[in-house]
Amino acid sequence: MKRIWIYQADRILSQEESTQISHELMAFAEQWKVHGKPLSASAELRDGLFVILKVDEEIAAASGCSIDSSVRFLKGIESKYNIQLFDRMQFAYKSEHGIAVVNRDGFEKLLAEGIINDDTLVFDNTITQEHQMENAWAVPFHSSWHKRLFK
Repeated sequence: MKRIWIYQADRILSQEESTQISHELMAFAEQWKVHGKPLSASAELRDGLFVILKVDEEIAAASGCSIDSSVRFLKGIESKYNIQLFDRMQFAYKSEHGIAVVNRDGFEKLLAEGIINDDTLVFDNTITQEHQMENAWAVPFHSSWHKRLFK
């Protein structure tokens, strides 16, 4: 079973930034350790927006120290590329032009204008298992936690 952590940038990254960050993520995953032992880990940047860390927990589970090291690494990425990865009030959704990201106020405005509606796919970055990415990551607004937030 693969445990995942999804971090979302507050803006779509440029192609150059995406390439650089992808290389840094791969290098991090290769050296990521738990109690001095390598984790069976991978990391990717998807859609120029989502950082996804994966650990095969059947081999070794990430613990507090290894999770802390991933947070430190990602804080460095934030600083280097002038992005936010830990702001949970940035919302990604699928628009007619592709994936878009807006802050809470922007999301609320798009909802009021009908640009985002019950059928709009929104991303639930709180999922924790790789198998959930297929059916529980991009879900219709009406069945998401977002719906409860924006009553």
